[in-house]
Amino acid sequence: MGQITLTFPDGAEKQAEAGITPAQIAEGISKSLAKKAISAQVNGQHWDLQWPIESDAQIAINTMKDEGPALELIRHDLAHIMARAVQEIWPDVKVTIGPVIENGWYYDFDRAEPFTPEDLGLIEERMRKIIAARDPVRTEVWERARAIAHYEANNEPYKVELIDSIPGDEPLRMYWHGDWQDLCRGPHLQHTGQVPGDAFKLMSVAGAYWRGDSDRAMLQRIYGVAFQNKDGLKKHLHMLEEAAKRDHRKLGREMDLFHFEEVAPGSVFWHQHGWRLFQTLIAYMRRRQEAAGYQEVNSPDIMDRGLWETSGHWQNYRENMFQAETQDDREYALKPMNCPGHMLIYNQGIKSYRDLPVKLAEFGKVHRYEPSGALHGLLRVRSFTQDDAHIYCTPEQLTEECLKVNDLILSIYSDFGFDDVHVKLSTRPENRIGSDESWDKSEDALRTALDQAGMSYTIFEGEGAFYGPKLEYVLRDAIGRDWQCGTLQVDFNLPERFKTTYTAASGERLAPVMLHRALFGSLERFTGILIEQHAGKLPFWLAPRQVVVASIVSDADDFVHEAVAQLKKAGIQAEADIRNEKINYKVREHSLAKVPVILAVGAREVEDRTVTVRRLGEKQTQVLPLDEVIETLRAEATPPDLRS
Repeated sequence: MGQITLTFPDGAEKQAEAGITPAQIAEGISKSLAKKAISAQVNGQHWDLQWPIESDAQIAINTMKDEGPALELIRHDLAHIMARAVQEIWPDVKVTIGPVIENGWYYDFDRAEPFTPEDLGLIEERMRKIIAARDPVRTEVWERARAIAHYEANNEPYKVELIDSIPGDEPLRMYWHGDWQDLCRGPHLQHTGQVPGDAFKLMSVAGAYWRGDSDRAMLQRIYGVAFQNKDGLKKHLHMLEEAAKRDHRKLGREMDLFHFEEVAPGSVFWHQHGWRLFQTLIAYMRRRQEAAGYQEVNSPDIMDRGLWETSGHWQNYRENMFQAETQDDREYALKPMNCPGHMLIYNQGIKSYRDLPVKLAEFGKVHRYEPSGALHGLLRVRSFTQDDAHIYCTPEQLTEECLKVNDLILSIYSDFGFDDVHVKLSTRPENRIGSDESWDKSEDALRTALDQAGMSYTIFEGEGAFYGPKLEYVLRDAIGRDWQCGTLQVDFNLPERFKTTYTAASGERLAPVMLHRALFGSLERFTGILIEQHAGKLPFWLAPRQVVVASIVSDADDFVHEAVAQLKKAGIQAEADIRNEKINYKVREHSLAKVPVILAVGAREVEDRTVTVRRLGEKQTQVLPLDEVIETLRAEATPPDLRS
């Protein structure tokens, strides 16, 4: 068969017969490694221990200590083990597909009866028996005709359709977990006992159309989660419990902030307190942008198709745009982005190199079509407000402006308690506009800025916007979840498409470089993230309801109103509660609504001009002079950017 050269991570090389498997390589190194081996990395690809290596290769053997490969295999094997368990319990059930997803897997089944929570318990029990059996996992490569005949004979029509949809005519890989078989690319573990039986859980059942087509069969999708050990599962389940408590949709109802209606799917109906929170965020960002030299502008919500053709959105983003046609046969689109409008604002009047950079900012309402199934409260909407800005600068100013945006973003996130920030650099996609030269310049500028700022970052090949590469700022919240918020994109293309220019020192008319920049990103989404980050207990300066002054007896009503007036004069959001209810009832109600401070006033407080201070989440109360409380709360109500 011939000799091949294997190169190991330490640089050592070994000659071997072509067709050798990673399992044989591990055995040749040591029996202990062969026992621990779960898969291999061959020329950077995840490789099953049973797959032959036919040519020179770089190879590394994976064990359970290699978290990424280990979790992929555990979750993938569990998908197969779950499907096997389902068909052992209910032999008439048809199987479809079962991919690995974040934290686990799912598998879609065609079954006449709906799965129940009790069924999930039965499936889990059978899965553990399969794991305990330590059944071998083996793989073969079959010709297509043989695979189709096999599935037709076993009445598995979905597998036949899958094979028919796979392009080309190359053979197909088949896997067996014990006697149960599935069509699968692999790789997999070597026996079912390598899956930790105490580190997985079946979570839920949902409906899913076959191949995502609403005209096709409705299947049942079972979701599971899995980790390397019991502690990993325990931490994940605790995180889910915390996430449920922090769900912004639940807290939004309790705090009376917002709601949604079917008449406007994916659009927010803001209530008084929610709108106050929203406007507090805008006021904060407006101050930060003005201090950084931005000019606030506003552009129309609906614009002619021709504008979107010039920008490239019509050709590259049309499926995400809401469109309209008027009686005079003109076609329009609701703006999905603010950039084309800013191009038209910049183009009013002649700009000199001395005027640059020009920074145009807008709290612009944009509209993007999201599938109904993807909508999720404030976190995934169809209509949202961006703290959007576009910076027009010379090539010489580009790196400096990228650095300024980076510093501004990190400073803003720190003000909101987000200090764990990771940056993703997304590079040119296949579907793009502009020359390779302009993309080279754009990507180099972002890399240079990050390197000069000393930022670590991860490169995501091919995930940039169609008009330019981008940086995405990912925040980690209090319970370990990641949220993508701010973005920075370099764009050489739109200025050329809109014939946007400035006059250089030489007198030549040149196209500026354009930076697209968002800091919060979507204000709706950032609001949802903040609510969940703080479990509704927002920092005092952000809280839409900061203080409730509550009477204990009716004789205190006048002092309650006096206290509220003084608090408002000091710039504090305050309201009175003089209802004929017991004070404990009032405290419970306002605590549920996450009011940070409740000031209780009874006869003694009126006489002494004091208040009993109760802070949200604290059992202890304090009796303090009203004037002292006002001064303390005035300081807490000051936004972080205005504190000395």
